[in-house]
Amino acid sequence: MACLAVTLLTGCGQQQSGGVKFQNTDVTGADFGKVLALTDHTGKPRTLADFKGKLVVIFFGFTQCPDVCPTTLAEMGKVIKELGPDGDKVQVLFVSVDPERDTKDLLKQYVTAFNPTFLGLSGDMEATVRAAKEFKVYVQKQPSKTPGGSYSIDHSAGTFILDGQGRLRLFVNYGAGAASMLTDIRTLLKQAS
Repeated sequence: MACLAVTLLTGCGQQQSGGVKFQNTDVTGADFGKVLALTDHTGKPRTLADFKGKLVVIFFGFTQCPDVCPTTLAEMGKVIKELGPDGDKVQVLFVSVDPERDTKDLLKQYVTAFNPTFLGLSGDMEATVRAAKEFKVYVQKQPSKTPGGSYSIDHSAGTFILDGQGRLRLFVNYGAGAASMLTDIRTLLKQAS
């Protein structure tokens, strides 16, 4: 599967926001990533306002993704564990880009395997497209290369981090690793104190 990074946000290295240095790409003040309205894997409608006061980590993917999605969620599981009690101040949201196959039961089973606090979000195709556009995430269904095989989905492979006020603050390129996310999340948590 060819997963693509958000080309608009491909900066790397330390960035600054009000004198604070981050290891990942600082997108503070970006004019996107402000609205998300989907349903979680328990059937509860969710918006970003539901998580006010917590850092929110958002990753778009699908449960049948062979590499990028499980790797990213495993890294986030490690980050939450490393945070200890501060892990309760962070909500990880996995947004499905495959509403056709990613049922609520499948999302629940998938995301909670990485951490029981993670939430899988989904919607119909229209809501999925709207969410992807809001976060400038590339999504493209790819037909199977073998007869009778299942389709795949190419998608942007970055992670978004919002602060406790619901403002988009960071973009983490795929492959940046758990350590850089952990450092930046700790920095954001300190700012909130």
